[in-house]
Amino acid sequence: MSDRRATLGRRFRGQARACAELGSPLYAGLVARAADDLERRGPVWDALAPVADLPGGALVSLRFMGATHRLALSGRAPDLAAHYPSCGGDGDVDRAWPALLATTAEATRSGEMARLLAGGVQTNEVGRSAALLGGFLAVARTTGLPLALLEIGASAGLNLRWDHFRYAEWGPPDSPVDQGDPWIGDVRPLLAPPVDAVAVVERRGCDLSPIDATTPDGRLTLLSFVWPDMTRRFRLLEGACRVAAAVPAPVDRAGADTWLADRLAAPAPGRARVVFHSVVLQYLDPDARRRALDAIAGAGAATTSDAPLAWLRLEPPGALGPPDFEVRLTTWPGGDDRHLAVAHPHGQWVRWAP
Repeated sequence: MSDRRATLGRRFRGQARACAELGSPLYAGLVARAADDLERRGPVWDALAPVADLPGGALVSLRFMGATHRLALSGRAPDLAAHYPSCGGDGDVDRAWPALLATTAEATRSGEMARLLAGGVQTNEVGRSAALLGGFLAVARTTGLPLALLEIGASAGLNLRWDHFRYAEWGPPDSPVDQGDPWIGDVRPLLAPPVDAVAVVERRGCDLSPIDATTPDGRLTLLSFVWPDMTRRFRLLEGACRVAAAVPAPVDRAGADTWLADRLAAPAPGRARVVFHSVVLQYLDPDARRRALDAIAGAGAATTSDAPLAWLRLEPPGALGPPDFEVRLTTWPGGDDRHLAVAHPHGQWVRWAP
């Protein structure tokens, strides 16, 4: 077996385990079978050979699954759609597998697969706003100022509309994005001020490849990267796309480092700026990551009480964080840094710190 196929097979199997752990048995089974097929030089390898040299961070496995899911969602792969719950299908792994192989072979022959694989994985996980909510409210409560929201790695900027979502008893009762009650354990965040007392005067984000969730193509791209048997995630994302059509939140095509340096270059009296992100730092080039964090710290050092700055983030385990996905909040003036919570990577549950 070639080194490229062996490496890609290992990455696919690792992704299959992650899908199983995160609650997607359909993708766990399909991605594991795709690993076997590419190692045997089957249709999956024919599709992926042109991108087999991409680094692990390119997430070729999820690019591939997103491409085939997109074909199912768009009506161009009805046999596959029949087994994807996101399309009204039965979720049967055994029946989905031959349909996935046939879809892959046809899309490879037509050149459609190469076009779809050229784009990176684009997720805009709406559930993560549940993990960040307590931090946003803490800033609004302690500063008494309207909020200016600045999100890096924003994708379609859906979480810039967090105050238009419903969480337990907080938020608009008629919101199409109902997060339910995400808090587990004995401690809950202070859900104050109420939604009608939170003033958001700016919503803006940046992303290297932003998506417009208000367009049919943008919506389809976002939905294609939701795992098709995770119907709650699918429902929340569909609702957030409806919110996006009513609540403007521009996302600039820019890197986090240069964008933050520009947006934070001068103080903003009369508003509390909140720089936030969720599961972004690991994808930044190390130098760009360092420059972005330096821009935040530098702006923090220059704050005043009437022009404060907050840095709110949800980041994953590994070299950049602790064993759990962690929510942290740093506020200036003063540079106070607090551990707020640990959370599920998709925001399905949040354990608030005492």
